[in-house]
Amino acid sequence: MSITTPAAATASPSPAAAVLRAELRLFRREPAGLFWIMAFPTLLLVVLGSIPSFREPSDSLGGLRTVDLYVPVSVLLAMVMAGLQAMPPVLTGYRERGILRRMSTTPVRPAALLSSQMALHGAAALVSVLLSIAVGRLAFGVPLPRQAFGYLLALALSVVAALSLGALVSALSRTAKTANSAGAALFFPMMFTAGLWLPVRAMPHLLARVVECLPFGAAAQALTRAGAGDWPGWTQLGVLTLWTAVLCGAAVRWFRWE
Repeated sequence: MSITTPAAATASPSPAAAVLRAELRLFRREPAGLFWIMAFPTLLLVVLGSIPSFREPSDSLGGLRTVDLYVPVSVLLAMVMAGLQAMPPVLTGYRERGILRRMSTTPVRPAALLSSQMALHGAAALVSVLLSIAVGRLAFGVPLPRQAFGYLLALALSVVAALSLGALVSALSRTAKTANSAGAALFFPMMFTAGLWLPVRAMPHLLARVVECLPFGAAAQALTRAGAGDWPGWTQLGVLTLWTAVLCGAAVRWFRWE
């Protein structure tokens, strides 16, 4: 008779953990994607911050400088790159090559695959956030977020909202080409609402109110307020939470293996 002791027994990893480890290995082999998520937003901040007029206080911005408002924009740019440009082609590429169809015969569920991709791309976006904040502070004297807890809360909700949008694009797109097209179509409107061309605070009142009802407009305002020392508006946090719930639910509901 043989007896198996607890020390001799080997616990097999959960499907979700196995998927995360496998996706991490593949993720690290994509230097181009990592560049666009982690380096490009900071490089854009450096370019914009090098414009002399952007470093001058403006009465129309409440005494802030334009470069002060572009730090939150570069933070959101990293999220948009991760959610709309990097993640959807990966998942739809899996679907196009039949990898998802083979995975459907295993215990892996759609939520496990989506959450693994969201975790990896979210981590890359957070690295970009830290880099943008550090460069903004050291190169252009942009103050560090004065309402730290509020900033972290707004940041977390913004990351999840951006990746939830990417998850929905991944769920609805049948091919990588379709995902790239959808990501490109959404990229410019999302960056407009984030304030890339015109800061949300400088928009006409009616336009600003509409923009604040969208995920990146609400995120831009929440991050800007927290950076200035105020608590992010509960309306903005509520908008981010609502969009995250709707987008995540739709992504899981409409996800298809093939």
